[in-house]
Amino acid sequence: MIEQLKMDWLANSLGKKPDDPIEVASLPAILADIKKQGTKYGSAIEYYEAKGLIYTKEIRAFKKGDIVIELVPVDEQEHVAIFIISSNSKKIIYAPCDVKPFPKSEKFQDADVLIIGNTIVGDILKDGFVLNENNPLRKELFTLDEIDTIRKQYGIKRVIITHLEEDWGKSYDDYRELERELDLIHFAYDGLKIQS
Repeated sequence: MIEQLKMDWLANSLGKKPDDPIEVASLPAILADIKKQGTKYGSAIEYYEAKGLIYTKEIRAFKKGDIVIELVPVDEQEHVAIFIISSNSKKIIYAPCDVKPFPKSEKFQDADVLIIGNTIVGDILKDGFVLNENNPLRKELFTLDEIDTIRKQYGIKRVIITHLEEDWGKSYDDYRELERELDLIHFAYDGLKIQS
């Protein structure tokens, strides 16, 4: 994606670098992890930096106009972050993957929306698979009851569950029916627009 956005191979062949590199910013440990990813030639991020396509920056928060995005580490090693996106009086928490156990922070209090992945949707899944209480997925992924507990604990107004897996064996109609049984918990779908 970075090459598609910034690489001009003809200009690069003459030694010219882009005037406005992309800022790639995150917690220090996350940047270190990203720099480990690469090709047979080495780190992809370091390659893009050397080409002048990007620069990296360690951050915990940043502001753009009236929008503030804060990164809240999930664990002490800070290898995963949850994003709190605030603008004026609105607050959205984006917790995509690997966020269990959910960290404790008063910063989550009274959010308008929590968008969260890492969930198991139900106890009976694809092809009738029964998810027993001792199944290891329960340690890695949130159940709907655990999501509701987080919602109540922090006074979150609405939850949208994303990263819905094919293995859950649910159709769009199944999710719509399940929403009727749940309190303030909804399921993402392609093209979803979040209105407050």
